[in-house]
Amino acid sequence: MSSRGVGGTTDHRENQTTTARDVHLPVAAQPSVDALVEYAQVAEAAGYDFAWLPETWGRDAVTVLTAIAERTETIGIGSSIVNTYSRSPALLGQTAATLQEVADGRFRLGIGPSGPIVIENWHGVEFDDPLRRTREYVEVIRRVLSGDPVEYDGDQFSLSGFKLRSEPPAQTPPVDVTGMGPKAVELAGRFADGWHAIMFTADGMADGLEDLRRGAELGDRSPEDVRVTVGVTCCVLEDAARAQELARQHAAFYIGGMGTYYRDSLVRQGYEQAETIHDAWQEGDRERATAALDDDLLDDLCAAGSLETARENLKAFESLEGVDAVAVSFPRGANEDEIRETLSALAPADDSS
Repeated sequence: MSSRGVGGTTDHRENQTTTARDVHLPVAAQPSVDALVEYAQVAEAAGYDFAWLPETWGRDAVTVLTAIAERTETIGIGSSIVNTYSRSPALLGQTAATLQEVADGRFRLGIGPSGPIVIENWHGVEFDDPLRRTREYVEVIRRVLSGDPVEYDGDQFSLSGFKLRSEPPAQTPPVDVTGMGPKAVELAGRFADGWHAIMFTADGMADGLEDLRRGAELGDRSPEDVRVTVGVTCCVLEDAARAQELARQHAAFYIGGMGTYYRDSLVRQGYEQAETIHDAWQEGDRERATAALDDDLLDDLCAAGSLETARENLKAFESLEGVDAVAVSFPRGANEDEIRETLSALAPADDSS
């Protein structure tokens, strides 16, 4: 594995040669900003490499990441992801520069298009040409971060006459993108500093890494230039059955209730039951949707149940050549105690696997 991280060339933790263990902070509503900061502090003390924060329709990521940056010292912090519709690319460039300053060089910007349900129904913006839009965001953000005047004429954006008023970051924060479909992953390999994968099985990740390598070749660059992070839903509890049920409900919600992206991604990976899960959820039959997510798919997608089972399932992802980090994420139904129990159980310092 490579030793890439903050700055796109070297990691903020020196001499990292194995797959990193990151944490993907909870996507579900938490009781306070302090609770999210405390998860990050626990992760830092436990040896996790990065704390990633998503932005959906709860607290905004920038404010929370600022609080985390100010109250941690060594853990990397990043957005995974902020969408490419609710903020302009220039604003995201300013945001990345500012967070890099606040985080003292520990920040990575993760962006992506999200999906039409969130973009159109929450932000009220047309979800158009997401791949081209993501590419232009990467290009504009990099120009903003360079400190040079931004002259850009693209299909989606035309900018001219301004440059970053403050000093650009001495260490430019990398720009990562998310993606599930072959063309989206290819785009990451061609243009981005990192790829964030979610809702992939280990076999599906192996195929995705081929898409990434193809994109890197098209961009005349090495796949080693791209930090690959795969998020895996994890839940390790003394009550293993409860842990598995939380993970099952979480996966069923994403496959069935968050548009068609996750469904289509799993069908491409060979799991036709994703169609059944999606259709049942859309028909309002949550129980049938959850039941359709069988144990084989649960084990392939998640690391949930006993500690032994979770470690074995994570190992399938961590052993993939080309995966730089596995991010421990949590089921949306998990409470604070369950999140902390999982965070502690899968801490890198305690994992002898």
